Amino acid sequence: MTDASLNTPGAGPAAKPKSSLAVLDDRTKRRNASEARFKAYGLGAILIGIFFLVVLAVSIIRSGAPAFSRTVLDVEFNLSQEQVDGAEKELFKTKAYEQLFIAKLEEQLQASGMQVAFDAGAIERIVGKTGATIREHYKANPGDIGKPVSFELAASSRVDGYFNGRVTREALQDSRFLQLSDLDLVDALHDAGIIRGSFNWTFITGADSGVDNPGGAGIGASVVGSFFMMLVVLFLSLPIGVAASIYLEEFAKRNRFTDLIEVNISNLAAVPSIVFGILGLAVFIQFMHLPQSAPLVGGLVLTLMTLPTIIISTRASLNAVPPSIRDAALGVGASKMQAVFHHVLPLAMPGILTGTIIGLAQALGETAPLLLIGMVGFVARGYPDGIAAALPNRTRPCLPRSIHGRHAPM
Repeated sequence: MTDASLNTPGAGPAAKPKSSLAVLDDRTKRRNASEARFKAYGLGAILIGIFFLVVLAVSIIRSGAPAFSRTVLDVEFNLSQEQVDGAEKELFKTKAYEQLFIAKLEEQLQASGMQVAFDAGAIERIVGKTGATIREHYKANPGDIGKPVSFELAASSRVDGYFNGRVTREALQDSRFLQLSDLDLVDALHDAGIIRGSFNWTFITGADSGVDNPGGAGIGASVVGSFFMMLVVLFLSLPIGVAASIYLEEFAKRNRFTDLIEVNISNLAAVPSIVFGILGLAVFIQFMHLPQSAPLVGGLVLTLMTLPTIIISTRASLNAVPPSIRDAALGVGASKMQAVFHHVLPLAMPGILTGTIIGLAQALGETAPLLLIGMVGFVARGYPDGIAAALPNRTRPCLPRSIHGRHAPM
């Protein structure tokens, strides 16, 4: 053994040992700690988002739950033919029916042992004008004359707020809508079991209401009107948009004309919705003389607004299909039409449906173009007679939703 071997680098006992993969060094520990902190930040962000989502849902449910309940009056009628004929002979027929209603209400209070004085004004402030409602029911159902019929009348929004805690005796000020003395009658009717709470089916099935009775408004007519418009939009925009996209992407030659069409389609997608409403007002109503407030007109306006979105998304889906699919179909003898409709279009269908759903969702949330063509009138008048009758705008006048006549059990 020579002295040279002792001077070899790394051979002496003072040489530093190499690092091992089984042992984490400081740099790796810092990197792992950084990744753990990043995961914790992401998890914290998700938890915060879920917390605010729960707060929002609870707030919506708490604020919207009272809309599904309402206060109603149960009054049983058994009008004879003589009473109906006498009311019809009066000059003010609805006033005569209101007097009959007040008499029946007094009978029910006396039968319950309640002695409360009230007048027609107090009844009108509590349940509204009942004379016209009762008269319309007996005119529409003459067979109910002489039979026990139970009416369920919705109380006014302020009476409903009194039972829900929104209106208190201390904060109430006498007005044409409700007076402090009316609450004594309301309490007596509640003690007699005439006023009670029930599920508000009117909110689901009812139509629009006036400012005097906002609690009587419903979403039923609005939902039906939106459904009819979406049917028009779907059956017009989907085939037109898909056909235009297939032609531009698969069959049209690249020239200045097609470039101009593509630029205009992209520009139409960025046009504000109010412009489409002005276009629909000028073309469909002023020029073509189509009826206002019809789902057909609203669907045509929303179709024009939805077409650019569907065309752009459909072209992107067709362009995403690999060219090898087209080449393979043409190589085995398929025509250009067969290659597109049998192979390319099925593969692009998920993207087409996604673009269609996005376009319909955008159209469903638009209000500005519908206000210009008077669609609010369709909502206010109530339900149409049917799908076919909704297109030419033949709507029937709806009876007030606050009353539902039904035969009382014998």
